[in-house]
Amino acid sequence: MTTTPIHYRHILFDWGDTLMRDLPGQIGPMANWPKVEAMPGAVQALQVLSKHYVCHLATNAKDSDAAEIRRALARVGLDTHLSEIFCFKQLQVEKPASAYFQQIVKKLNCSPEQILMVGDNLQKDIIGALEAGLDACWLNLDDAGNKQDIQQVNSFSSLTSWLLSKG
Repeated sequence: MTTTPIHYRHILFDWGDTLMRDLPGQIGPMANWPKVEAMPGAVQALQVLSKHYVCHLATNAKDSDAAEIRRALARVGLDTHLSEIFCFKQLQVEKPASAYFQQIVKKLNCSPEQILMVGDNLQKDIIGALEAGLDACWLNLDDAGNKQDIQQVNSFSSLTSWLLSKG
């Protein structure tokens, strides 16, 4: 958990089960799925947070390239709130590898401390980002336990309130 003042410029959001529900039984690019869903509160949170931070998507999804991901996001109204799409097909490495996050830091041309990673997967999204020098917030929607040393929230409204309280 951060103890120094927070000066985030960028927020990275995971995709599957963070911004959009990863529906069971679906295969291929999400943009082509018959049904897609935003996670509860995701659209409203990004509407607010994108006014204060540059928001991006960072995913390990292998079936979709950045254009296909953006088409899926558009189906639920999330595309206009996200600047860059960082995906496996672009980076050729997966979270939690430090190289994944280092490439993003380089492309955003900022220090790791200026980036917050938000995701639902403790190991891939959160631990991976922390080990790469980024800050992270676990979006623990399922209340899957408590990690005292890791910033966590249980809803997008809690995430928004926490970030906006940091000024």
